[in-house]
Amino acid sequence: MSTRNAVHDLTLAAMVAALYAVLSYFSNIFGLAYGPIQFRFSEALCVLPFLFPATAPGLFVGCLIANLLSPYGVMDIVVGSLATLIAAVWTGKIRRWWLAWLPPVVCNTVLVGFTIGFAQVGLTAALPAAWIYNGLTVGIGELGVCLALGTILLRVMPQIKFFRALIPEGRLTHA
Repeated sequence: MSTRNAVHDLTLAAMVAALYAVLSYFSNIFGLAYGPIQFRFSEALCVLPFLFPATAPGLFVGCLIANLLSPYGVMDIVVGSLATLIAAVWTGKIRRWWLAWLPPVVCNTVLVGFTIGFAQVGLTAALPAAWIYNGLTVGIGELGVCLALGTILLRVMPQIKFFRALIPEGRLTHA
C-alpha cells in the first residue's frame, strides 16, 4: 500500500469515526441511541465497508466514542464497540450489496442484546429471556436503520462522482 493510500484510508476512517459519533449523539437527543429500542442514525454507516473497507476501523472508533455515554458502562463500551468492529470487517467481505445489512444486524442482535440483558438482570435465570428480548428489539432497530438509510447510502454514493472515485476497483461491479 502506498503512503498516499494509507493516508487516504486513515482520513476516510477518521471522518467515518467522527460522523458515527456525532450521529449517535444526535440520535441520543431523541432517546434513540441507547437502550433496548435503538434507532441510531449512525448505524446506517455500518454498511459502508461494503464500498469502502477502510471505514471498518473508523466505525469501531466512532462506536467506542459514542458508547462512552452508554448507560450500560464499560461492558457496552467494550462489547458494543467490538460488535461494530466484527460487523464492519464482515461487511467488508460481503460480495452482494443487498446483504450488507446482515452483519450489523446479526452482530448487534447477539452481542448488544446480551450486553443490555446482562446489565438488566446479571447472571441470573432471567438472562436468556432478557437477552432474547433485547436482542430482538435492538435487531429490529438495526434492521430498520441499515435497510432504510444504509441502502440509500449504498445505492446513492456510487452515483456521486466524488465517492465513485474513492470506491476500490471491483466494488462498483457489486454495488
